[in-house]
Amino acid sequence: MEEEDDAKLVFETSKGVERIMSFDEMGIKDGLLREIYNYGFEKPSAIQQRAVLPIISGRDVIAQAQSGTGKTSMIALAVCQIADTKSSEVQALILSPTRELAAQTEKVISAIGDYINIQSHACIGGKSVGEDIRKLEHGVHVVSGTPGRVCDMIKRRTLRTRSIKLLILDESDEMLSRGFKDQIYDVYRYLPPEIQVVLVSATLPNEILEMTSKFMTDPVRILVKRDELTLEGIRQFFVAVEREEWKFDTLCDLYDILTITQAVVFCNTKQKVDWLAAQMRKNNFTVSSMHGDMPQKERDAIMGEFRSGQTRLLITTDVWARGLDVQQVSLVINYDLPNNRELYIHRIGRSGRFGRKGVAISFVKSDDIKILRDIEQYYSTQIDEMPMNVADLV
Repeated sequence: MEEEDDAKLVFETSKGVERIMSFDEMGIKDGLLREIYNYGFEKPSAIQQRAVLPIISGRDVIAQAQSGTGKTSMIALAVCQIADTKSSEVQALILSPTRELAAQTEKVISAIGDYINIQSHACIGGKSVGEDIRKLEHGVHVVSGTPGRVCDMIKRRTLRTRSIKLLILDESDEMLSRGFKDQIYDVYRYLPPEIQVVLVSATLPNEILEMTSKFMTDPVRILVKRDELTLEGIRQFFVAVEREEWKFDTLCDLYDILTITQAVVFCNTKQKVDWLAAQMRKNNFTVSSMHGDMPQKERDAIMGEFRSGQTRLLITTDVWARGLDVQQVSLVINYDLPNNRELYIHRIGRSGRFGRKGVAISFVKSDDIKILRDIEQYYSTQIDEMPMNVADLV
């Protein structure tokens, strides 16, 4: 119950946060406004309604919001608004736990900031250091990156920090649990003392809240309640399988349905991803597979294939569960049930991204039923047995 109480507490403090119901009322630069509408946004999502204004008015902000609630575009919008294009110095820095998320955030920034000439760059491991140096020397306004590479660039004095006025830590719960803490402190040491800090996090464990007191000043706390999260619009089902080996046959049976659209299949381990992909190919099914042990180039190529629709089924671990948006994905399969409740929403939030419909199907062995019911209760949602006509729902 502690968790629930903690959530209420955070929410109490965000009740006073004004909600701005349209982009036009946020006081955003005209060219930026134009690009937001071009990008396909009609009205701000719950997190955007509450968080954009405090961020662009210079307040420190702690925003608790799950993946799929429009937070990447909230970040992009805020950094494009505060960047001054008359200067060629870096003014905003966004740190993310995975390379894919950092790259995707940069993509959204460059799309939304295109018309007003915002120069952005993704500083991530696995890419050429020379290219980073060239880009940074040339002058960029916004850097989105992973802590290791960003730290390296700062120490080489290629990434100059003197004009940075905004630091955003995305998926900060994940950052801290992955042991990036020291690197983040390392980066923070080089930043101007009066820097504005924004934390975006799906969950707010105590160690994060303790950390914030060290480097945030009177932060505005915003909680997007669970019932405003990504489960809306996503139909959730389970298939009961008695034994692990039955999962494979079930997946093969579903293949035709999966490839009507594009589907992501989640496994809990890299070994399982490799094994399942090999089995599927052996049975003449076309699939892509990806996990964190693969070289960055290969991960990029696989993502490219999947985004362009060359492959319709991606088998992956939770490295893909956070923050990656492929428009066409409307079906997610949990080949294995995730190890914790938060991961469930990150995974199935891949389908039905903000305002879209989707379907999630979990393969459940008899000893998993308890976990499934726990997830159901936690998100006060309903997970039914998969109907025969599931193809009509996708």
